[in-house]
Amino acid sequence: MSRPLDRRSEDRIEATGVEGRRSAIVASVRQRGFVTIEALAAQFGVTVQTIRRDLNELSAEGRLERYRGGGGLPSSVENIDYADRRVTLLPEKTRIGRLAASRIPSHCSVFINIGTTPEAVARELTRHDDLSIITNNLNVAISLAELTEFRIVVAGGTVRNRDGAVLGQLTCDTLSQFRVDVAVIGISGIDADGALLDYDYEEVRATKTILAHARKTFLVADHTKFTRRPMVQVGRLDQVDTFFTDRTPPAEIVALMERQGVTLAVAESGREP
Repeated sequence: MSRPLDRRSEDRIEATGVEGRRSAIVASVRQRGFVTIEALAAQFGVTVQTIRRDLNELSAEGRLERYRGGGGLPSSVENIDYADRRVTLLPEKTRIGRLAASRIPSHCSVFINIGTTPEAVARELTRHDDLSIITNNLNVAISLAELTEFRIVVAGGTVRNRDGAVLGQLTCDTLSQFRVDVAVIGISGIDADGALLDYDYEEVRATKTILAHARKTFLVADHTKFTRRPMVQVGRLDQVDTFFTDRTPPAEIVALMERQGVTLAVAESGREP
């Protein structure tokens, strides 16, 4: 339930233009936790259709979460539905996937974990030769099996029906049998201190196993992960060799990467690797 509206705080909000209004929407959501579309339309004197567009854009930018009927703070305990994640920021994820794949040589072994951005990397590997893929992501295994002659190992375990993840102790046991050239991992959030975060403890266990058994690690994550704060820690940025994203991260993360020797690769629009 949303908290009562603080009229005095609202009176101090001056929204000038689209970006000014959207910044004020974010401020209102942070103040109250959740705000309905109708309340925001009345607050800013615009139509509900305008507010819906604002919320959709703010959600795409990772500045808030779009819920039925309004906008709220990003959850620390539950990820966005997989079907929605597959189509959210698809061009950006495709660029990230293409850039990351361009840094993976043929004739090597690759871990690929759960997530729509690692899946984007997998789609771009189809032009490579002689790869060995080890994965706990059924979507990756099925798509590459259909399109390539790669050697594909699927970790054993329990399949999570909603997104094709394979998880559990058997998964970790399988992954730990390999020593792989490159790990491609996705995460759900990055904290300002370099903590890599996700939502599901079993998923995190599998990713930690991958990190411990890769010679080189590629982190692939779009810019919305800079503002999301899931509660389970996967690892830290200093465990990553190269971070592939679609926008330059916040200054504190860039500075941290420079100190730790992590390479930043930004897949900007209009630029091909």
